[in-house]
Amino acid sequence: MRLFTATLATETNTFSPLPTSIDNYRESVFLRPGEHPADAPRMCTAPLFVGRKRAEAEGFELIEGSCFAASPAGTTNRADYETMRDEILDQLKAALPVDGLLLGLHGAMVAHGYDDVEGDIIERARAIVGPKCVIGVELDPHCHLTMKRVSGADIIVLYKEFPHTDVVERAEDVLDLVLATLRGEVTPVMSVYDCRQIQSYPTTIQPMRGLVDRIKAMEGKEGILSVSIAHCFPYGDVAEIGTRVLVIADGDKKKADALATTLGEELVSLRGKTQPPSFDVVGGVAEGVAFNDLPVVIADPADNAGGGAPSDNTDILRHLIASNVENACLGPIWDPIAVRICFDAGLGAKIGLRFGGKIAPSSGQPVDAEVEIIGLKRNAWQRFGPTQVPVGDCAAVRVGGVDVVLIANRTQATGLELFTNVGIDPTQKKIVVVKSTNHFMAAYGPIAKKVVYVESSGPLRRDHRKVPYTKVERPIWPLDQDAKPRGLIF
Repeated sequence: MRLFTATLATETNTFSPLPTSIDNYRESVFLRPGEHPADAPRMCTAPLFVGRKRAEAEGFELIEGSCFAASPAGTTNRADYETMRDEILDQLKAALPVDGLLLGLHGAMVAHGYDDVEGDIIERARAIVGPKCVIGVELDPHCHLTMKRVSGADIIVLYKEFPHTDVVERAEDVLDLVLATLRGEVTPVMSVYDCRQIQSYPTTIQPMRGLVDRIKAMEGKEGILSVSIAHCFPYGDVAEIGTRVLVIADGDKKKADALATTLGEELVSLRGKTQPPSFDVVGGVAEGVAFNDLPVVIADPADNAGGGAPSDNTDILRHLIASNVENACLGPIWDPIAVRICFDAGLGAKIGLRFGGKIAPSSGQPVDAEVEIIGLKRNAWQRFGPTQVPVGDCAAVRVGGVDVVLIANRTQATGLELFTNVGIDPTQKKIVVVKSTNHFMAAYGPIAKKVVYVESSGPLRRDHRKVPYTKVERPIWPLDQDAKPRGLIF
């Protein structure tokens, strides 16, 4: 039995001021066959990681293709996308015959001329391998679950957790189902329910925590093989945006249809009830300062690099400084130029520094301040679940009572290492500001005595009615308050 695996992935914010080119993939994940590290998966490469570990013991041959992935940003250059795609497809042709594919994709990637990159890849791969090959795909729940990819694949499994701490477990599920299908043990059939809504679904809090736990308990029982919820990615302006439920059953389409409908209707009933409330900057900081314990974690979702934002908005930082808040830290601010200046000045130096507020009007005004350089680290990284996320060179500067982490590689806050790399202990800070939507909760949730969400002027608007969509199929909630669920579409 021969399986081929490859990855091509990013999360595309079509409104981002940062275009994506092949150089952005080279800065993140750009691995040719055999080059994937053995220690942990990288972005969207869990199917390869899992397949490599299990191949010999379970009697199949794994042919590794290239793995390309970039941090979330704007639309990928067309020629660069086609270059990476065609490299993988050429590798697939050279590997023939194959019995199955394990594709690690994201699900919200857009390239110029390709609003459904994943559908394009799956469709082209299917044309190469033929109808009998079993195509298994792992996707991020912040995906656009389009009909092209559902009709082209045999098995699609999405991460269940947000923050995405279960990427390896879901890759195991994909491989299990591909192997079981090839061995004739199951006959997967898929059903999809379209809720017609755009919403955020953090699974660290109720009601989504309970729903995910119930879904996990359903799998492997009474013919239900897999259940996935496509949250959608609200900042991708494509036609098939929106929350959808995917159920895979063993040969029983009616059973899959019924469960997809039940879960879809439940999600419709939760409109407006799954996203935590947000404060404005002044109110959020006051809420944190007034709380009688530490640390208070303040999240800045609007400037989350994980959603394609620059991560250089200064609204919260400027307010902390102006308000003379003490014992606070904030990170990350993406500013490679400021990082370079800090390294040139050296640890312990006190210098005048301009940082942040560079990329777009939504970045706010730069901070001009006398700073003390309190930490420097080359080639740093932070944890995100089982993976390591590179932050590049980073510097910590102190402005009054606030310690600020500046990074060279744009990324969101996920692990405590973001601060500890440069000698800052977030557990001992009264206020810890993190630029992230919910992925920070995996590491910061356990240490936080309180979590506050703040709406800065960053580009990721929490109120999706304010996102300037042009391609989204209407009606859809909350853009249209009376939007009805479409129901079963596959």
